[in-house]
Amino acid sequence: RRRIELIQDFEMPTVSTKIKVSRDGQYIMAVGTYKPRIRCFDTYQLSQKFERCLDSEVVTFEILSDDYSKIVFLQCGRFVEFHSQHGHYYRTRIPKFGRDFSYHYPSCDLYFVGASSEVYRLNLEQGRFLNSLQTDASESNACDINPVHFLFAMGTAEGKVECWDPRTRNRVGVLDCALSSVTADTEIDALPSISALKFDGALNMAVGTSTGQVLLYDLRSSNPLIVKDHHYGLPIKSIQFQRQLDLIISADSRIIKMWNKDTGKIFTSMEPEYDINDVCLYPNSGMLMTANEAPKMNIYYIPVLGPAPKWCSFLDNLTEELEENPESTVYDDYKFVTRKDLENLGLAHLIGSSLLRAYMHGFFMDIRLYHKAKMMANPFAYEEYRREKIRQKIEETRAQRVQLKKLPKVNKELALKLIEEEGEEQQVTRKRKQKNLPSLLKDDRFKVMFENPDFQVDEQSEEFRLLNPLVSKISEKRKRKLKMLEELEAQEQEEEEEREGKASDAESSESSDDEKGWVEEVRKQRKLLRQEEKVKRQERFKEDQQTLLKPQFFEIKEGEEFRSFKDSAKKQKLMKKTLGDRLKLEEKLGTLNVSDTTVGSKQATFKLKK
Repeated sequence: RRRIELIQDFEMPTVSTKIKVSRDGQYIMAVGTYKPRIRCFDTYQLSQKFERCLDSEVVTFEILSDDYSKIVFLQCGRFVEFHSQHGHYYRTRIPKFGRDFSYHYPSCDLYFVGASSEVYRLNLEQGRFLNSLQTDASESNACDINPVHFLFAMGTAEGKVECWDPRTRNRVGVLDCALSSVTADTEIDALPSISALKFDGALNMAVGTSTGQVLLYDLRSSNPLIVKDHHYGLPIKSIQFQRQLDLIISADSRIIKMWNKDTGKIFTSMEPEYDINDVCLYPNSGMLMTANEAPKMNIYYIPVLGPAPKWCSFLDNLTEELEENPESTVYDDYKFVTRKDLENLGLAHLIGSSLLRAYMHGFFMDIRLYHKAKMMANPFAYEEYRREKIRQKIEETRAQRVQLKKLPKVNKELALKLIEEEGEEQQVTRKRKQKNLPSLLKDDRFKVMFENPDFQVDEQSEEFRLLNPLVSKISEKRKRKLKMLEELEAQEQEEEEEREGKASDAESSESSDDEKGWVEEVRKQRKLLRQEEKVKRQERFKEDQQTLLKPQFFEIKEGEEFRSFKDSAKKQKLMKKTLGDRLKLEEKLGTLNVSDTTVGSKQATFKLKK
């Protein structure tokens, strides 16, 4: 429900390896397997335009025209295949296996790099191979041509970048990226080779290594401006530049990282479900497309990077609606705690820090921190929990045996009261021939009240004693009865009916006295509560007398003279007065002089204080 399908059937049968956008922005082309094929998607129609199957898998491809009419494919079997608008046009081979190629627009030359020390040149205007460029590298993995001054750069397996001038076919510079990529924080197992290369403008170049580092160079310097480590040790697959926010988007097979090219600060990162093969940034927008080790090709829209493309402008409205109706965040790995829980754990000092997130009447904290603090606060909590669980299991097995009527261990007096009331109600319903109401003791909704000690009624609390003025006498009778029941259970005798009968007779005889003396009982309870409060106040007073008060010091600002505390009180009184009253007071003191001028206006002269 949260996923929007922008382009219909935007996928491959098994795996997608490369994805690119045409220069006019109308067509998105992707290659994948199996069988090897290319699919072209028309963004204006939001659907697939055509699909072509190929003889071998595609290593990489390039769109030479503004639309889909001219495409070049570099394939696994050393083949270079050209496609026109109608389909397959021409096919040729290069001497060695190719890994990457670039197109030099001014001369119509294709530069191929691969498992060879030579860079092969194929001229598309003359339709023939030209003399190769002989390099010092054993193999080359990546290449790119600068879009401004058309400098050709290639990344070698030895971790160097060689720069060539296509006009003179001479090497103009070499950068040792392998040495520069090794910093104090990086850990490498082998010599870093170059796996990705990308130019930005006339002077900037980003280089990706096989050990997961991205180096940003200024072509005027042999040292990198910044070195960014992905910390996964995986080869960099793709590098893109986002010019609006000065970001570099680098990707390895596991993560896509966006970071500032000036500071290296992370902007955001994305970890798709499947491994990444290629990343393509739609021009002048916040849309990102990925080719994955899965049939589905992902499309991400990040509004901060830029607006949505014109063919899916409705995405901007959707994101605005999502911002207007934010969903409540569910913290899966967090524990909700109240202020009281924090005090019990001894973590009240963390309130206001980044470790706690305020939410409703409490806070969210990391579940790992909560467990650690709980273990330190109560190291035997697990043992108690285990003992309680074992006890519950034993009670469940005992319930299957034949047993006498027993009162629950929690809230025994309340259970006894309910049993007595139930017996009285049964007698009334028999006479009136009514249906019996269900008992609270047998109701599953209330069984926890008689099992969990947390639900124990506190009879010493002020609320309970005031709401139940006759509780003392009734509780005494019930306590007597409870004691008798416990003796019966211990001795397992058959005198239970007689002793219960005596207790009920005593109860009936004293019922009238209870009804008469409820007022006196309320007064008595109030008097006891007042006495208890008085004792507490006296204890607090003694504690206050024992505490020693330390003197409090105040710092005086620079340029001010301290005379007495009365001056500050006078200043506060003076500030509360109106402007007119203050002017009159200043005139009396002589610090202000007001006089009339010839024009009819007022002139005021002040004397500033030291």
